[in-house]
Amino acid sequence: MTRFPLREPDELGLVTDDLDARSLRLLTPQEYDAWRDDADAPTRDWIAASDFVAKAGKACLLPAISQDSDRDDAVGIVDPANAIWDAAAIATQLPAGRWSVAGPCDPALDLAAIGLGWALAQYRFTAYRKAKAPERAVRELSLAAISDDAARRRVTGLATGTAFCRDLINAPPNHMTPAGLEAAARHLAERFDAVIEVTAGAALASDYPAIDTVGRAAEIAPRLIDLRWGDNGPKITLIGKGITFDSGGLDLKPSKAMELMKKDMGGAATVLGLANAVMMAGLPVQLRVLVPTAENAVSSKSMRPLDVIDTRAGLPVEVGNTDAEGRLVLADAITLACEDEPDFMIDFATLTGAARVALGTELPALFANRDDTAAGILAAAAAAADPLWRLPLFEPYERHLDAGHVALSSTGPSGYGGAITAALFLRRFAGKDTNWAHIDVMAWNLAGRPGRPKGGEAMGLRALFTYIESLAG
Repeated sequence: MTRFPLREPDELGLVTDDLDARSLRLLTPQEYDAWRDDADAPTRDWIAASDFVAKAGKACLLPAISQDSDRDDAVGIVDPANAIWDAAAIATQLPAGRWSVAGPCDPALDLAAIGLGWALAQYRFTAYRKAKAPERAVRELSLAAISDDAARRRVTGLATGTAFCRDLINAPPNHMTPAGLEAAARHLAERFDAVIEVTAGAALASDYPAIDTVGRAAEIAPRLIDLRWGDNGPKITLIGKGITFDSGGLDLKPSKAMELMKKDMGGAATVLGLANAVMMAGLPVQLRVLVPTAENAVSSKSMRPLDVIDTRAGLPVEVGNTDAEGRLVLADAITLACEDEPDFMIDFATLTGAARVALGTELPALFANRDDTAAGILAAAAAAADPLWRLPLFEPYERHLDAGHVALSSTGPSGYGGAITAALFLRRFAGKDTNWAHIDVMAWNLAGRPGRPKGGEAMGLRALFTYIESLAG
């Protein structure tokens, strides 16, 4: 089984010194004309001959006069409102080597955001190409211009956390099994001296029956991963759906719908990447990460439609559809989380196609018990350029979950409002008074853009890091 360890910052192009670095001048679109007009004649002629248009996200290499020249080696244009992705685009246009941002910069330009965008652009998933492809030359960016050590840790934590999340989602499902997710979580715990406990086997069946029921048909057994770190500050619990492959169970998915279902552990990958960022930044929080992980497979042990199964909460659930398994494993994890009375609890899950129909693949759906929590998360999402959109926990749809032969159906009979009814199902276990939020994510880029390659994606990670950072004070 291939392992996917945390990447080092320099693998993503982030270095701390500017030795032998080439000079990169970053300008806002408003600054560019004055800079060009002040440049020497050879530079102005070169820019004109290059047909360079000063649009955000564009870069132009400049000619060197001599080794002793203090002329910049390249110029890049950055819109402060889109710094992450403009920096990612600029990074793809420059040749490999080490670059350093020339100062002074416009105060509106966030160097930390630029460093993060640069790092996200360096990400490639090449775990299975090493024997064929030559070693890739990395474009390095010196973080020397960021004088604050905490700010550098924040950038590297978000960059490496995002890469970790992407790696875990991109990994093939025969390698990223429940055991593979456990190995990734143990690696993370070892790196940051966190405490980790994994429940499996008879103990899982007894204490977390819904997780066991979902995963018992698979070759690799289900389990619950429980990681803790930090001993002061607010109690923050992150929960991630860890279905490492979703066949749909007996309600089998068609082949095309099943094709990408290795990404059904995207919620688990996101919370592990987010935990990396929180721990690397050293945020003063009491962090707990819960990952219920299983494969939804088909065998004689598979759960059936209209089975009535047990949950940790003692609430029997009628299985409306075996392909709605994610909410079942989350129910047990949420129940466990509530027993610890966290100050804030959030789950990430690739939960419903309905959320994708409503909002598309690039805009995750946010649900929250409290309006102030939702407002804080949305403000953090805007600040982090990591968009989310709030959908309602619409109370009248509760009746759909009560339409089975027991107190709670996992899906209800209605085919409409599926993202909302799924969130309402989870709220039955979280409770209405808990400071709980739920994010329904795609966790996958269908096409590539600078800094956002096709494949696994850490949607909502930066937003929730920024929000947790505000809670930490």
